[in-house]
Amino acid sequence: MLHANDTAVQFSGVQKAYDGHALVVKNLDLDIARGEFLTLLGPSGSGKTTSLMMLAGFEVPTRGRIFLEGRPIDKLPPHKRDIGMVFQNYALFPHMTVEENLAFPLKVRKLARLEVETRTKEALDMVRLGPYGQRRPNQLSGGQQQRVALARALIFNPNVVLMDEPLGALDKQLREQMQLEIKRIHESLGLTVIYVTHDQGEALTMSNRVAVFNDGVIQQLAPPSEIYERPQSAFVAQFIGENNRLQGRVVKLDGDECKVEIPGQGIVQATPIDLDAVGRPSVLSLRPERVVLEPAPGSLPNIFTGVVQEVIYLGDHVRIRTSVCGHNDFVIKIQNSGACAQIRSREAITIGWKREDCRAFGVT
Repeated sequence: MLHANDTAVQFSGVQKAYDGHALVVKNLDLDIARGEFLTLLGPSGSGKTTSLMMLAGFEVPTRGRIFLEGRPIDKLPPHKRDIGMVFQNYALFPHMTVEENLAFPLKVRKLARLEVETRTKEALDMVRLGPYGQRRPNQLSGGQQQRVALARALIFNPNVVLMDEPLGALDKQLREQMQLEIKRIHESLGLTVIYVTHDQGEALTMSNRVAVFNDGVIQQLAPPSEIYERPQSAFVAQFIGENNRLQGRVVKLDGDECKVEIPGQGIVQATPIDLDAVGRPSVLSLRPERVVLEPAPGSLPNIFTGVVQEVIYLGDHVRIRTSVCGHNDFVIKIQNSGACAQIRSREAITIGWKREDCRAFGVT
């Protein structure tokens, strides 16, 4: 729990139902630190965008309260919340120049002309668009338009900046460039940023913490490395990154170790996450890059034989789809090396993995 003086935004028992019955957001309790970059990540309909819109003031909570810098803002209209917004469609005024777009929120706040000119120039320089001030939005590339939208959201020094899928319309290369640009600006200005996306790579790249949403509930809230390396539910493990899933039944449970029997295939040693009893069904989760190809006999607690189904060359790494433990889509991901070229389809191989790299989840 954050100290009150460190909290920029607080959701307290917030619920949202559009039809008065089905909750889109369920009892959301969330503290966001001042200067933090928090990403709300999840599939469509998970509640992440609705949570952002309630903070922005475009949606009203059905129940609960939202605080900004310790002040309740539930009854404040959006324009009085001192929040910057960046949308996927940029929302720039097409009839205005870049400078006029940036100056608009300052003129609305009735700043002096000299102050408007100074801030506009600083904002253009900040997003590296100094020479483009007299152009209109349709004379800019998609990445440049998004930089203008970002500068406009920051120009009036808001307490918090909200970003709703801001890079969704850009191609892969531009999107990756803008990720680094936004991260650079966040770090240089010390902004509080709340970012919504369904792109897990984007969330892992940019965030201090990630809140993984599903069915209106935060499934896990943690730094990116912890979300990826130590998922706390089968949903998070499957949604974040790539996973091999094996199904079985718990035959031994002892502290931070367990054994799961894969029917007709043998025993897997794993780390239990939410298991409560022997005999219960379990789903095992294992990252493809944690699988060791041709381990030395006895070097790992889990060693199995399999048959290569497909070898996919991807430049810096190779994906090997294998039939293992009764599953034909068991994926191994290894760094590209000369040895990779020796692997052929239909070839028998031996693979293995550590107990701590395999997480055993309960099945509800």
